[in-house]
Amino acid sequence: MRAMQLHQLNQPMQLDDITIPEPGLGQVQIRVHTCGINFGDTLIVQGKYQEKFDLPFTPGMEICGVITALGEGVDGFPIGTRVAAYGGSGGLAEYTCLAAGRCVPVPATMTDIEVAAFLVAYGTSHVALDYRAKLQAGETLLVLGASGGIGLTAVELGKQMGAKVIAVARGAEKLAIAKAAGADHLIDSETQDIREIVKSLGGADVVYDPVGGDQFKAALRSCNPEARIIPLGFASGDIPQIPANILLVKNISVIGFYWGGYADFKPEILLQSFLQLFGMYIDGKLKPHVSHVLPLEQANEALQLLANRKSTGKVVVQVYSAA
Repeated sequence: MRAMQLHQLNQPMQLDDITIPEPGLGQVQIRVHTCGINFGDTLIVQGKYQEKFDLPFTPGMEICGVITALGEGVDGFPIGTRVAAYGGSGGLAEYTCLAAGRCVPVPATMTDIEVAAFLVAYGTSHVALDYRAKLQAGETLLVLGASGGIGLTAVELGKQMGAKVIAVARGAEKLAIAKAAGADHLIDSETQDIREIVKSLGGADVVYDPVGGDQFKAALRSCNPEARIIPLGFASGDIPQIPANILLVKNISVIGFYWGGYADFKPEILLQSFLQLFGMYIDGKLKPHVSHVLPLEQANEALQLLANRKSTGKVVVQVYSAA
């Protein structure tokens, strides 16, 4: 099979011909149709992600595909079932093997591209806002990086949950995409003062932050009493140090959140979230935004689109077309 493999950190992946993997105990083999690219993939190839992999390996966190073989002990998925799956790696290949518990059947009405754009982006925002931050209708949600893969879904879901949504992004084009997703107020991070504008709008009750750096600092100082801040990543490259005195004076909670960790220690939370999200999609309440679709051999370019902030919403690699 063809697979994009990383042989050396900070170097481009290579398109290799390797052996098709066989499913082990509790695993399924999946014929990969599409692979969603995440900012975490850009960190993985640099060795900067929370999880490390032995070289060479195949990146690609999330996929859509069809189950083609079952390992011992698997009986819940008939061969031919189309599924979404989060594996952490292995998605940029024509076949991969994953634990059956990491797979979920997807609605027939969703395209392969939509599925690959759905699991991590919507799953991250939904669990963060609903389960962790307990966002309530009528509260003000401040979303940093609001035009990115997860930021855009936070805007969309925040609006669905009844919040007033303030979206922060870079430039008019990206802000327009956040507006289309439901944002009530827009802030251009290049030219406007985040703290000043958020304060003028009544302050933030929940801050959704995949960016870090100076934007985190501005958001912290625009928080209302008893606000909740959710750091999800540090796309700016700057991991902020949090002044404890500000947390104390305003009774602010900082809520650590790593969505992928739930697959290992509390997978039922992810499953419950997926069921709710697919229901919302079927009801027409969610619409995945994909700015780029590239073939497998251009997976390096797909990573660069995210690394250079040239994309909005999701970037998807088309591994195999069922048509």
